[in-house]
Amino acid sequence: MEKSNESVQGQYLTFTLDKEIFALDISRTREVLEVTAISEIPRTPDFMRGVTNLRGHAVAVVDMRLKLGMSQTEETVDTCIIIMEIWCDNEMLVLGALVDSVREVVEISADNIEPAPKMGTAVKADYIQGMGYQNEQFIILVDMDAVFSDKDLKTALDSKQEVEEIAA
Repeated sequence: MEKSNESVQGQYLTFTLDKEIFALDISRTREVLEVTAISEIPRTPDFMRGVTNLRGHAVAVVDMRLKLGMSQTEETVDTCIIIMEIWCDNEMLVLGALVDSVREVVEISADNIEPAPKMGTAVKADYIQGMGYQNEQFIILVDMDAVFSDKDLKTALDSKQEVEEIAA
């Protein structure tokens, strides 16, 4: 079943990955951080970069480039961690998404959103909620629920709990 444009219109936080512009529903975003120390966690998928300390709490950090099938993020002065909220097993999970850079918050109307293309993008079509168009540029609207399956989120929760138990 295809999503209607009305269900995806709204405000989005735009970010870049490999020179492409992506967007995340602003209602899922808590804050944006400069990259700080990320502690690796053994036996986790490649896209799980580790955990970072957010005001005394361990937060799992996912490399969005690796998660979306691109090369690993090279950290620069523009690299950021977007702290976002994802639902997993009726529990809110706070997760960090490592991205090349954060741009701005934009409002995209239904008139400027097209359905996700079936092919032709660097990102798996299942992960795309739609294609926004603004200032003569396409913006890939990411469906975070599709990107992070329950299995992925369970891995993040387990990693976070493992770190918290070690720190205790």
